[in-house]
Amino acid sequence: MKFRLLLTAVLALGFAVPAAAEGPTFKIDHSWPKLPLPNKWALGELGGMFIDAKDHVWIYNRPSTLFPWEKAAAATPPTAECCIPAPPVIEFSPKGDVLRSWGGPGQGYEWPSTEHGIVVDSKGNVWIAGSATREFQGRPADGQLLKFTGDGKFIMQIGHAGPSKGSTAEDQLSGAAGMALDEAANEIYVADGYGNHRVAVFDMTTGKFKRQWGAYGKTPTDVKEGTYDPTVEKPDQFRNVHCVQLAKDGLVYVCDRDNDRMQIFKKDGTFVTEYFYGKNTYPPGTVGHITFWPDKTQSLLAVSDLGNFQIRIIRRSNGEVLSTFGHFGHYSGELNRLHQIAFDSKGNLYTAEAAGKRVQKFALAGGAKP
Repeated sequence: MKFRLLLTAVLALGFAVPAAAEGPTFKIDHSWPKLPLPNKWALGELGGMFIDAKDHVWIYNRPSTLFPWEKAAAATPPTAECCIPAPPVIEFSPKGDVLRSWGGPGQGYEWPSTEHGIVVDSKGNVWIAGSATREFQGRPADGQLLKFTGDGKFIMQIGHAGPSKGSTAEDQLSGAAGMALDEAANEIYVADGYGNHRVAVFDMTTGKFKRQWGAYGKTPTDVKEGTYDPTVEKPDQFRNVHCVQLAKDGLVYVCDRDNDRMQIFKKDGTFVTEYFYGKNTYPPGTVGHITFWPDKTQSLLAVSDLGNFQIRIIRRSNGEVLSTFGHFGHYSGELNRLHQIAFDSKGNLYTAEAAGKRVQKFALAGGAKP
């Protein structure tokens, strides 16, 4: 209890969070992003975050998750001076200023019901997906992946809104949670994991399906696994494929969030190894998102632990945990349903929260440097 109180105080005051000698340390940057946001904006749950080659921070916001009193200025007639739902896609500068924003239903595409997952390719195109697995309040399930220009002009859609066609369908997703790009091969990897149980790979230009795999590189199935039980052997199937990330050396990292594990594959789906973290944690689990340390070999990685409101700094070569920091709370430097994390090129760590409805910056303070 004393340690938790001390950690909360350390984060709130902006002091460095202790870590092992080989790992980095961080301090909360209270000045990022620039607040208040423009146009009386209020953020909903954040379903995605990505940092591009310019260290611009892109967030993927869920306007529909705002409570009526959080968007009273948008009511007809307005019932208060504050606030208005922020657009789904927002781009921030490294200094925390809003640069661009857009998103929502439009002609020629099906906007996701539950915004989840965002990546930006080297041409500046923005890819987004959605994680809804069933119809809710008139909004359909999400079976699609969308590609836009950086200004929000529609380019391409893969799949369609609607229920799952099964975890081996080549023309439909189901509750995709995240994406990773292999631009040399012109491929996009999709964590197709809220409804389906797989990693699916598509051509970035044509949208053509190329390959897929489930846990341990096996053919994905739709067998119901039942309630999570930490005392039994983990299933030969993904429970929730919540992220996919591609390392520079060609290894593919997959978050099997609700099974408390990270699995690693070759690009063809060949299983390499797996690591478990916090195995006694029930869903929402401990491996929610992954980001690579920006040194030449990506020697470290950070993992977001939703179930315990923490971030783990891990040695990539052997899965060893070097340090863990974070604590539940609503104040600056604390975490509430930590959803997405990302390093910029300087080693600063950004966090996007679902329940917390905010994005934060933890500046690199000491220890390892990129």
